Amino acid sequence: MSWVTKTLSSSIGKKVLMALTGIFLCTFLIVHMVGNLQLFKADGGFAFNNYAVLMTTNPLIKFVSYGLYAMILFHAFWGLYLEVQNKKARPQRYAVVNNSSSWASRNMAILGTILLVYIAVHMGDFWYDYKFGYVPFKEYVEDVKTGEIISQREMEEGYTQDMKVVEYSDQEAGLRTIIIKDLYAEVAESFRQPLLALFYVLSMVALSYHWFMDFKVLFSRWGLTTQNTLL
Repeated sequence: MSWVTKTLSSSIGKKVLMALTGIFLCTFLIVHMVGNLQLFKADGGFAFNNYAVLMTTNPLIKFVSYGLYAMILFHAFWGLYLEVQNKKARPQRYAVVNNSSSWASRNMAILGTILLVYIAVHMGDFWYDYKFGYVPFKEYVEDVKTGEIISQREMEEGYTQDMKVVEYSDQEAGLRTIIIKDLYAEVAESFRQPLLALFYVLSMVALSYHWFMDFKVLFSRWGLTTQNTLL
């Protein structure tokens, strides 16, 4: 058995795997958050719709996405596996509970399960529909010189095209016409549903706790904390 296998099969090695996959997922979350912030641009969804096309057509991003899906599943089920192993190693609960630890730190597996359900709902709501369902199209007319969207309109119901986005240029008028899948409209429609919006808010709270505890443990392992104080 090589030293790599020995290390990764040890208790510390298993936690290292969790940490590494967690860091990868945190990096993706930051990038994804920056992309989703395009929703707030006052351009009728033009920037966000272009971001959606980039995320689903760029070869490099598509390759990384497959690794991301694998990492999500591995991180989730590996975390549950470690939780089960910890339970087996300590079949009886402590007589005295350490009150200095937070609820989140004692229930990372529960938070992780909530996030796994959230990811499944999120992928079904947007990713699956965008790739395999029907998403309406929208037409934007852009001033080439200024980059300003001077007009926009929703395409008639039932309109479809082979590509997610097509462009036509009118060089004389200095205009560019873009017809693109309108995921922005799908997001807006979804969040008009109060229960779904509430579910997303609660999921983000769970994600924040989960993320905070991951970094707290990581910094503690590196000796960047003193007792209960995070530096």
